[in-house]
Amino acid sequence: MQLKQSNQELLQIEYLATAATGQNIVRDDGKDVIEGLTKTPKSLPSKYFYDRQGSQLFEAICQLPEYYPTRTEAAILQEYAQEIVAYTGACELIELGSGSSTKTRLLLDAYYRQQKSSKYVPIDVSETILKASAIELQKEYPNLPIQGLIGTYEQALDYCQNPSDNTRMIFFLGSSIGNFSAAECDKFLEKIATVLKAGDYFLLGIDLQKPVAILEAAYNDAQGVTAAFNLNMLSHLNWRFQADFNLDLFSHQAIYNQEQSQIEMYLICQKTHPVHLKKLDLTVNFEASESILTEISRKFNLETMQKDLESKGLNPLKVFTDPENLFGLILCQLSL
Repeated sequence: MQLKQSNQELLQIEYLATAATGQNIVRDDGKDVIEGLTKTPKSLPSKYFYDRQGSQLFEAICQLPEYYPTRTEAAILQEYAQEIVAYTGACELIELGSGSSTKTRLLLDAYYRQQKSSKYVPIDVSETILKASAIELQKEYPNLPIQGLIGTYEQALDYCQNPSDNTRMIFFLGSSIGNFSAAECDKFLEKIATVLKAGDYFLLGIDLQKPVAILEAAYNDAQGVTAAFNLNMLSHLNWRFQADFNLDLFSHQAIYNQEQSQIEMYLICQKTHPVHLKKLDLTVNFEASESILTEISRKFNLETMQKDLESKGLNPLKVFTDPENLFGLILCQLSL
């Protein structure tokens, strides 16, 4: 879909598609749901958080007093955006998991003021939130070409392997990389390095290790917004796969696994019962107290992450942190 603004076609919103067939590949066949719910212990991919309601709930989480990552990362960007522009110069900005692009505006402002951005490419799996934010951004930055891409990280990185004459900066904010296992993180960074060309940039936001009380409070907020966000995954599955999850039979739990340095979010079954997912021709039997792992959120050590990035040819140029060292941004450049 292409949206025209004024006399210019500066805003495009596209579904990521296979190069061979052009068919829309932003679809759910549910194989990952079947796999997750038929293994022991059960799990579900965190991408199923993000239907319309889930995206709205996550935006609400980001405003909670307990949830420090968003405001801390925003403060870092506020202070250092101009310095980031000075390092990269003019470049095409590609954002993985753009959401509402709220923090992104701090970067866009810095690049836009200096006419250093040739293009902004927001990428998100949520069609609703990507369309809304892209249209709003086009109004705010009327001369900036915006190409919104609806799809997963994997699809986006495959798409971005198409060569570009522009210098690029891929950025991945919010410590979303923490949702990957160590093996997935390693594979993801390798993929980033293959997508970029020598001299291109990668900006990574990571949540840093800190006291357990701060971490667990951030995922167990007093208002229950994170619990609603977690439970909404089941509503999404009910709609998408004609399932009959009863949300009253599950509760939210978030704990910090110190050995793995990660928050783990679960849905805990309250009593033994079956769940049917009609569209997947699947019946799942749940036992009382049985858990479904819905998300991990790993917390990082800055020095270790810099070494991991460097091992992939993503050489750290500068690390930006807040005064309390709650959060970090690492600006890297692919080896020349």
